[in-house]
Parts: sequence; structure tokens; C-alpha cells
Amino acid sequence: MSKPLIVYYSYSGTTRSLAEDIAIITDGDIRELIPEKPYSFTYNGATKEARSEIERGYCPKLLSGNEPIDDYDYIFIGTPNWFKSFAPPILSFLRSVDLKGKTVIPFCTHGGGGFGQIEINIAQECPDAKLLPGLAVTGDFEEQQVQDWLLCLSCLKQL
Repeated sequence: MSKPLIVYYSYSGTTRSLAEDIAIITDGDIRELIPEKPYSFTYNGATKEARSEIERGYCPKLLSGNEPIDDYDYIFIGTPNWFKSFAPPILSFLRSVDLKGKTVIPFCTHGGGGFGQIEINIAQECPDAKLLPGLAVTGDFEEQQVQDWLLCLSCLKQL
């Protein structure tokens, strides 16, 4: 089995922290999606920008993160829950790579909204990939939650 790839977008660092835990536990490679134009540093500004982009289905240009994924069979995709969906840089990634035949494993951080529509939206963007059960955690998650989830995937012989 090849190493997994952990791809993520993080606005405040919470999703980055979760991605790093997953990478350490799985010995996976990690890749941060960095949009060409960063979101506003103010919460209100960032939410206004994000809502507009999500509603328009906008794919921001990425400075990094959308390099080829040919060498990976398992792709973890992480995002904050923004308005019940993934952050727009995730959409840019999903539309720039070929996930056919790959196994996709979503994860998200949230302030109380769980996955929202993230798993559904990811499944719609990569219909030819296998989607495994994801993990949705709040900002105060503990590493044990991540370990238990990955162990469950492993026990199911899905990872």
C-alpha cells in the first residue's frame, strides 16, 4: 500500500492541526492548499468572502497544493466547515486532480455544524472515487478521537 496523502485547507490553523495529526499517525505526506488571494484576516470579512465564493461555486487559483496525486491511492481531504460546505480551495483541488480509482477520506473542523454537506459535496465532485467515512471535530478535538477513527478505518480493512 502506498503512503496516504493528506490535503487540507486551513483558515485559522485548526484544520492544519488535525491534518498534521493524521499525517503523523498514518505516516502520510501532507499538502496544504494555499489560495493565491488569502481570505480577510477579520472574521466578518472572511465569512463574507467565503459565502460569496461558495454560492458562486468559485474555484480560487491555488499557489500550492494541487500538484499531481498519481502516486497516492488514499487521499485525506480536510477543510473547515464553511456554511455547511467545504472551503473554496478544496473545490479548486477537487477540480484540478483526477481522483478516479482513488480512495477519498474527508475530515473537517467545525464550530458545531458537523459535516454539514461536506461529504455529499465531495462525493458529487469525485463520483469515480471511493469515499470512506470521515471525521468531523470541533476545535478542541483530542488526538485520541483521530486515533480511534483511523483505527476504525483500519479495522474495516478500508485503509
